[in-house]
Amino acid sequence: MKFLPTITTITGTKWKEKMKDVKDLRIEEIALFPTCLTKEQRKELYELIKQSYVKRIPFVHLRTDMDIEELEFLVKEYDTAVFNVHSEKEYPIPKEWLVRFKELICIENTHTPLDEKELKEFGGICLDFAHMENLRILEPVKYAKEMEILNKFPIRCNHISVIKKDFSSVDEKQRKLAYDSHFMDNVFELDYLKNYPVKYFSDYCAIELENSIPEQIEAIEYIKKIVGERNKFVDNILGR
Repeated sequence: MKFLPTITTITGTKWKEKMKDVKDLRIEEIALFPTCLTKEQRKELYELIKQSYVKRIPFVHLRTDMDIEELEFLVKEYDTAVFNVHSEKEYPIPKEWLVRFKELICIENTHTPLDEKELKEFGGICLDFAHMENLRILEPVKYAKEMEILNKFPIRCNHISVIKKDFSSVDEKQRKLAYDSHFMDNVFELDYLKNYPVKYFSDYCAIELENSIPEQIEAIEYIKKIVGERNKFVDNILGR
């Protein structure tokens, strides 16, 4: 189980600041979410990665305009082991990806319900904990259905962001409240993770926060404590 500091790209050029953090801290392993970057911007990002100490990028969030050569580059140069995408109901998924990397690509749970038929065509599920928790709070019936599907397929990777005490935004497309957020004000906004068994945490857990890398590392240390406490609880129940 790895908790990976992540280069997220939602907020303007903050990804460049994150890359500076990664270089200054000599971090060797990250997750990469270039979901808001154009092809030219990604070229700049890859050059910055090349100039850093990063050796492995095991988990990457894909975007539709990535060609097969870009995926091959990530696998070859940075040992990428798993990719995630949104459902094809949201964004088209290039067929050429599936020819080479079907088993590495996972479908993320978003506002679009998980589809068993679609999941059978991919390598598993990318469980976004905050999206799932938001559903648990606001739509318990849909949450129960999602959890049923979740238990039928392998969870290959995770997104971890935060849940706010009060709703953080209104989803304009769905016209619904949202408690999940990509910006952390304090680590206690991660306490909702205590609602989820350790088995739902995969080998590759990306910290999907717009916060700086040092703040993401603080989040990672807090999450490790939560997971450690959950493991101890299970051991006590089983008498181990």
